[in-house]
Order: sequence, then structure tokens, then C-alpha cells
Amino acid sequence: MRRRLEMRHESWPVRGGFTISRGTVTAVELVVVGIMEDGITGRGECRPYPRYGESVPQTLAMIEAVRERIEAGARREELLMLLPAGAARNALDAALWDLEAKRTGLPAWRLAGLPEPEPLEVSYTLSLDTPERMAEAARAASDRPILKLKLGGEGDVARVAAVRAAAPDARLIVDANEAWTPDLYREAAPVLASLGVELIEQPFPADRDDWLDRLERPVPLCADESCHDATSLERLAGRYDVVNLKLDKAGGLTEGLRTAMCAEELGLGLMVGCMVATSLAMAPAVLLAQLARWCDLDGPLLLARDREPGLVYRDSMVLPPTPTLWG
Repeated sequence: MRRRLEMRHESWPVRGGFTISRGTVTAVELVVVGIMEDGITGRGECRPYPRYGESVPQTLAMIEAVRERIEAGARREELLMLLPAGAARNALDAALWDLEAKRTGLPAWRLAGLPEPEPLEVSYTLSLDTPERMAEAARAASDRPILKLKLGGEGDVARVAAVRAAAPDARLIVDANEAWTPDLYREAAPVLASLGVELIEQPFPADRDDWLDRLERPVPLCADESCHDATSLERLAGRYDVVNLKLDKAGGLTEGLRTAMCAEELGLGLMVGCMVATSLAMAPAVLLAQLARWCDLDGPLLLARDREPGLVYRDSMVLPPTPTLWG
């Protein structure tokens, strides 16, 4: 039977809004893909991200442009040549993994040559706000072992100090989302080290990674906006200690696995992160996160509601996806 490709735009409300240095969102706009073959449907989800020049209409148009190849039977490896790294390729790649798993009866982790996935400890993100409100949010989440703080520039040291006082036992990661200057970094990094922060994500704009050549690293640094697929890694080695691998940036699990291998070869640690999206987008990333030290896959927890069935989050652990969700 001939393959059939379907796609649609979905909007999902965010619980209470979500703020980073670039602004606040109250809903996330997602693209969902279905690839049908012999009565079986493989599904994938992506979140087009404006920071990378993506939009829902553009993503839908990119998927439409390769419809004929997909419906003619294109495989995951061909996607690497059909589409660039990014959200559109991720949704299609995930759908093809899911389709193959359902057709063969083999779980996606086995198809990928990965060990059987286990529950993972997941970080929980605190939205950028005043020190007082971030401390209040930290107290409400003080039972979570790892808190990830969204920062925004001026006042960040006070924000982290307030969170540390409110959640003294939590492990802390901070994410500046490109908002710092070298002067702010010099001031903040040693203080954050003293507050027990274990990782600083993307302090500078992605096109100014060279600033790091002149700065010490009292806290390990993680590249996020600077890290996309395997081709981006070589220039990051020596400047960063860790890379945040997101499937919407890498363009899918197929490229994500290759990027993780390249990161290991270059001596870069691995975090697997996400855009705010539903469990359908998280599911392939849970497999990749089995290879990582940090699992930052809390996207569904930040939504007002999740897709059903979704991933199971239990006591700050995320369980592997079930076949009814994906893979």
C-alpha cells in the first residue's frame, strides 16, 4: 500500500506562561506529522522555533516540499539529504522511527542499537522572574532534585542566591539564553560557583562564542543555541564542556545519535534538552537521553495539559515511552 503523509498545526497552552530572556509565551505552536502505511501510522512532533528562523507555515511548507519523496518510501537516512537540520526534519524522522517500530514489532530503542531504556531523573525549569518570585517557585518545587533556572542578565546573581536559599538541597543549572556580557560573566560565574551551580548554559550569543576564549570557567559551560547537529561541534570543543542536544535543532533522532557520538569523541559532555512541547516530542529524546548526564525533558510539565497517552513523570523521574505513545 502506498504511503500517505498527513500534517497539522496544534496550539497547546502553557501553564501560567513561560519566560526566558527573549520573552514570554502563553502557548506553544506545534506541528504534528503522521505517516500511514498498510493501516499503520507513525507519528512525530516538532516545535518550530523563531530563534532559528522557523515558523509553523514555513515548517509545514518544508514538509509539503518533500511529500512526494516521503510517500514514495524515503527512509530516515534520506531525510538527512532532503531537509536541513531543524524542526521539519525532526517531525518526519520521529514519524519514520515510530512507523518502523510498529511495522516490525521491534521497539525503537532496539532498532537504534541502544540499551533498553530506564527511568531518568529529569530537571525542572523555573521561568525567569524576580528573585522573590523565583524563590517562591523554587520552594514549591523544592522536592525536585534538579532545578534549571532561566536567567536574563542584570540581577541574575540575586535570582540564583534567592533560589539557593529557598531550595538549599537542590542541584542547580542556570540558562542565560544568550543574555550575558563578558563583564556580567566575570562578575557572576565565581559567585554562582560558590552557590553550587553545576552548569551554566549559553551565557553569550551564539555568534560570540569567541568571547569564551578569553574567560575562565569556574563553572562548566554548556552550549545550547550554539549547538545544532554534528557539524556544529568542532568549533565548540575547548570553549564548552557540555552540549545541549535537542532533536528539534539536530533534525531528529537519527542525527541526534550521530551528534552524541561525535560529542563523545570530542570530549564534550551531553545534556539532552527540549523545547516546551508535548510528550510526543519528548519520547524519542528519552531514548537519546539514556546516553546523557543531564536529562532536561520537562516540556510537558510546563504545559497546562499534555497529550494522552503521555509520558509518565513520577517523583522527578521520566519513564520510557510506551508503544501507544511512540516507538
